[in-house]
Amino acid sequence: MTKRTSAKYKIDRRMGENIWGRPKSPVNKREYGPGQHGQRRKGKMSDFGLQLRAKQKLKGYYGDMTEKQFRKIFAEAERVRGDTGENLIGLLERRLDAVVYRAKFVATIFAARQFVNHGHVLVNGERVNIPSYRVKEGDVVEVRQKSKQIAVVLEATQLAERDVPDYIEADHSKMTATFVRTPGLGDVPYPVQMEPNLVIEYYAQN
Repeated sequence: MTKRTSAKYKIDRRMGENIWGRPKSPVNKREYGPGQHGQRRKGKMSDFGLQLRAKQKLKGYYGDMTEKQFRKIFAEAERVRGDTGENLIGLLERRLDAVVYRAKFVATIFAARQFVNHGHVLVNGERVNIPSYRVKEGDVVEVRQKSKQIAVVLEATQLAERDVPDYIEADHSKMTATFVRTPGLGDVPYPVQMEPNLVIEYYAQN
């Protein structure tokens, strides 16, 4: 098992939920946490515990980014006018690696980060290798011509386990995706319930 795969499954086990909806998640077989005492950890969670888990789940979903990165995005969501929770989701979904994942160019968010890092992606015709790059409405994200026949790309477009959301227009014959609009919480196809309101409460107290 690769380090990335084991990290992904570790997050699932820690949360007790299959947060990406993957068929091979260990949570599909065992809902309790990892380790020899995992089955005993099912007690009632405190408010702080619920808030912390909501933050870890959302942060983990986007490739388990660092706390510093996530807090920076949260701070920006607070500064922008409107609902902080909705702003947070919108900012996370505008990350280039998230758009590549949503467009089904690769199978996982972890693979999306690596795919962008390795220079396989163009934004409006220009190569961008920064996963946190923020796309704007109307931007066209494209897999480079040389990268279109990579096996992981061809396999990902055939995945039946998830669909491309309606705020992204993807053309898999050309391997392009247009970011149509910034989504709200209700638009994003999370396999599990995300609770940005609890993330806000967590940062308000910490």
